[in-house]
Amino acid sequence: MASTIDNCIDNAVKKIGLSGSCYWCTEAIFLSLRGVTKVEQGWLSSVADDNWFSEGIIVTYMPDVLSLKNLIAIHLHTHSSTKIHSMRGKYRSAVYAMEPYQNTEIKHNLALLQDEFELPLITCAYTFNQFRASDKSMQNYYYSDPQRPFCENIITPKLKKLLNSHASLMDKSKLPVSMILRTEVQLT
Repeated sequence: MASTIDNCIDNAVKKIGLSGSCYWCTEAIFLSLRGVTKVEQGWLSSVADDNWFSEGIIVTYMPDVLSLKNLIAIHLHTHSSTKIHSMRGKYRSAVYAMEPYQNTEIKHNLALLQDEFELPLITCAYTFNQFRASDKSMQNYYYSDPQRPFCENIITPKLKKLLNSHASLMDKSKLPVSMILRTEVQLT
């Protein structure tokens, strides 16, 4: 039987899987949020007919700080969640339930968030099956060197957009100082 302390710890953090675009981008976005304690990047798969792997992340978060609905909203707004394109095999638009009860909650939130989009969402709720971590050299890609061309040209603009739309959910202390200063100058 689990102790009271174990139950408090279990309720303090939850996990969810996300895929939709390059895991470098997704990792940087979710590492930038308040209430996110860990992001693992790699490939996720589901079960049965959906057991193929797609680039993605596993997010460990504190639901008392950051709700599942907010996590899903940020995910939907930071990748092409309404577009079917030739790279969907590699970048499946999905939210993966780590616990059986999460499937219903994910589907409910996707339905609620549909109102924020003109086109139908293609993002699906899946049951998590397996995870394969990417190579260590790929981990923490953005925050290990935000001056890389891919980081400056692709990831930084996504983080700036997120800062403008969801600043209250972001942990600004995690962002590069230059980004905060440039954004504050643009807002004044």
